[in-house]
Amino acid sequence: MAASLARLTSLSTQTLSLLLERQRLQNIPSNSTSLHTPQIVKNLQQLRAGILELEKKEGVSEATKLLRTQHERMRGMLGGDADVQRCEEPQTEPMSPNASSSSIPTPAPAAPPPAPATSAEGHRYAPYTDDPEAGYTDEDMLLQQRLIMDDQDVHLDELSRSITRQRDLSLQINDELDVHTGLLEGLDHDLDRTDSRLTGARRRLDRVAKGAKENGSTVMIALLILVLLILIIVFKT
Repeated sequence: MAASLARLTSLSTQTLSLLLERQRLQNIPSNSTSLHTPQIVKNLQQLRAGILELEKKEGVSEATKLLRTQHERMRGMLGGDADVQRCEEPQTEPMSPNASSSSIPTPAPAAPPPAPATSAEGHRYAPYTDDPEAGYTDEDMLLQQRLIMDDQDVHLDELSRSITRQRDLSLQINDELDVHTGLLEGLDHDLDRTDSRLTGARRRLDRVAKGAKENGSTVMIALLILVLLILIIVFKT
């Protein structure tokens, strides 16, 4: 009973989900709400047959009563779009003098088998496939690959032109660096020559300073004699 009851409960939940989706689509004017109707009718018929079979085998229980209530509720949600039979209550036989006080449910008539899907429904739904190459011929695949390769060639050409521009720019930068390197080398040569001249001048000044330091007294006497001669000449005249 547990496995059959679980299957009926799952079927009821699935049917309720389809009905809720159908009601949601009814609020969208451009969508058709008849797509789920055949599956809903089929599920309700299977649910009715399963409830009757379960009650025939195990008797009426709280679980089957809940399933009956759910079945009637879903019939009401479906409305008049499809004719679904009600799930009749089990009928009891009249009490006999020798019968016990408990009621024995009579077997309910078997539910009619669900109607097979029509050819229109078969053409309406296409089989689902997750193969991205489904529906393409070899010529279509070859054409698509050629288009992809042409697109890649265009991008590669653009990349090649961009690399060529970068190469030309790099060569120009290299030429500019060579010019600046030459200028820096010339400036370094001029600085070396100026440093050599300054070194020579410093050496000459050192020699003059050294000579003046060594012959300072002689120079002083010569200057005094010169001043004395100038004074004598001035006073005599």
